Amino acid sequence: MTLAAPASPPDPRTRRRRAAAAGFLALFAASQALLWWAYWGNGAKRLIGDENTYQAWALSILDGGAWIQSSIWPPLQPLLLASLYSLAGPHVLVVQLFQTVLFVACGGLLRDLWRHLGGSVAAANTAAALFLLNPATAAYAHWLWPEVPHLFLLLAALCLLVRATQPVRALLAGACVGLAMLAKSLLSAFWPFLLLAFVLALAAVTAPALWHGWRETGRPMIADSSVYNLWVGLTDRWRSDYVQDMGGATLPAFLASGATPQERNAIYLDKVRALVAERGPFRILADQWGRQYFRLFSAKTSLVSQLPGPACAGYLSVYRTPAWLAGALTLANAAFHAVILAAAAFGIACWRRRPDRFALLAALFLAYQLALFLLIHVKARFLLPMLPFLCGLAGSFLAMLGSRIHGAVGESALATTAPRLALGAVLAALLLFLAFGGPVLDHPCAG
Repeated sequence: MTLAAPASPPDPRTRRRRAAAAGFLALFAASQALLWWAYWGNGAKRLIGDENTYQAWALSILDGGAWIQSSIWPPLQPLLLASLYSLAGPHVLVVQLFQTVLFVACGGLLRDLWRHLGGSVAAANTAAALFLLNPATAAYAHWLWPEVPHLFLLLAALCLLVRATQPVRALLAGACVGLAMLAKSLLSAFWPFLLLAFVLALAAVTAPALWHGWRETGRPMIADSSVYNLWVGLTDRWRSDYVQDMGGATLPAFLASGATPQERNAIYLDKVRALVAERGPFRILADQWGRQYFRLFSAKTSLVSQLPGPACAGYLSVYRTPAWLAGALTLANAAFHAVILAAAAFGIACWRRRPDRFALLAALFLAYQLALFLLIHVKARFLLPMLPFLCGLAGSFLAMLGSRIHGAVGESALATTAPRLALGAVLAALLLFLAFGGPVLDHPCAG
């Protein structure tokens, strides 16, 4: 009788991978538990801002109302809410469950995309983990804003494009971008960069909304809040969200200023021109440089802004969380925010792989948003479409550090020369200053 040889123990790399997977699952479960508890544990969080608009619009659609009801907000999110409510009743919980699935799918799409953009398996895994474990990112799945569906559609489009060896994939990518534009219209000015890849599918998806816009306004548009956001952006005073926020206060006056979108835009464009003439373009740009990117990269994210805290500092206190839970979420938010920004800065400085056309497209997308947010009204949640790329760069750098610690070769996409590391340190310091320096400079509760 021959006895089977005992199974050999797994090698150290396999043990590390298993331990990392188990650690990720435990941290993800804990993060999700805290966020669900924060939202529902002491009574549901109150809806704020555009959440109320999307909710009312969705309920109106269920009652037979028009599917497009605004020239400011694009229609996909209320249509999505109405569809979910028609299946399971008008309960926010069903939206949260659906968007949580989309959020997890975003992590998977990010992992896949980063592999195709040149990151190693370890880098892609780390990028996805940073994205999924960050409580400020995960909390978007609980809110009625269109951020998670919009991001899912963008990542899906990019993942389809990197595999667009067949026409059907390019068509599907175009459909995803078209739907993303129906979720958040700020992307509309970027789509010509994608024109040759999938213009037909993009047009097919957006055609009904564009036709509605043509009938209502005389030009093909989905929704146009650009002039309103430009005016509010030029008149913002503070470096973080919800400190004497003028967005909601300005909107009723904007909507009442004219009978049609053209009239309203013309009136507020005149106000913008008068403001530029009064201050001068150089002072305007200097003011915007000194404020908008603090708002965009702020560590006082949309999650933190909704936790209990002083109203003068921009805390809405719509979460009914105990002090210990609010403190834990704030600390975890700050830690992940700092690690992602700092590691991404080093990832940018050390990146050496020659970019292909898809990497260039991603870079153009980031540059487009940075240029756009220099002028228009900025909220911290506008950083979300950039976060997958920041997490990817951060994942590559952190994976390289991990491989060096374990004596492996390291991330081939990065080169850690002294000049690159020095540049990374400068960029990391700048991003961390933008993230945490706004309240220090503003002193919003002073006096």
